[in-house]
Amino acid sequence: MSQGWSVRVASAADIAVWAQLRNALWPVDEVAEHEDEAREQLAAPGLHTVLAFADDGRACGFAEASLRRDYVNGTESSPVGFLEGWYVAPEWRGRGVGRALIAQVEQWTRAQGCSELASDALLENTGSHDAHTACGFEETERVVYFRKALREA
Repeated sequence: MSQGWSVRVASAADIAVWAQLRNALWPVDEVAEHEDEAREQLAAPGLHTVLAFADDGRACGFAEASLRRDYVNGTESSPVGFLEGWYVAPEWRGRGVGRALIAQVEQWTRAQGCSELASDALLENTGSHDAHTACGFEETERVVYFRKALREA
C-alpha cells in the first residue's frame, strides 16, 4: 500500500525542484542561488541530500546533511553527521515524510562511520524543535550568537 510519497537521493535532474524547496526554507536567497548551491553540493564529497516526492511527482521535502570534523555543540565524537537543512511542505507535514528523510540521513551518516547526528534550529522555531524531538533528537544546549561590526580606525 502506497503512503503517497517516496524518498530518494537527490540527482542533477532534481536541481530545479530542490532549489524551490530550499527557497521555501531559506527565502532570503534567490532561487538561482539555491540552484547554484545544489549543483555545488552534488559535486562535493561529504555532503548528502535526499528528496521526498509525492506519488504525482511533486517534490514535497528535503534533507541536506554534511560531515563535520570540527567541534559540534553537544556532541561527543568526530566526525559527526550534521543536518544542514530539513524541510517538508506544510501540506505534507504529519504524514511521516520528515521522519523518512531523517531515517535516510541517519543511514548515510552511519555509513560514513559516524555515531552521532546533530542539528540546530533557531530559538523561536518551536515547530522545528518539536519535529526534531519527534525524530529522536535531544536538545543539548541553547546558544545566542553575537556580532560586532568593526569600523576602520
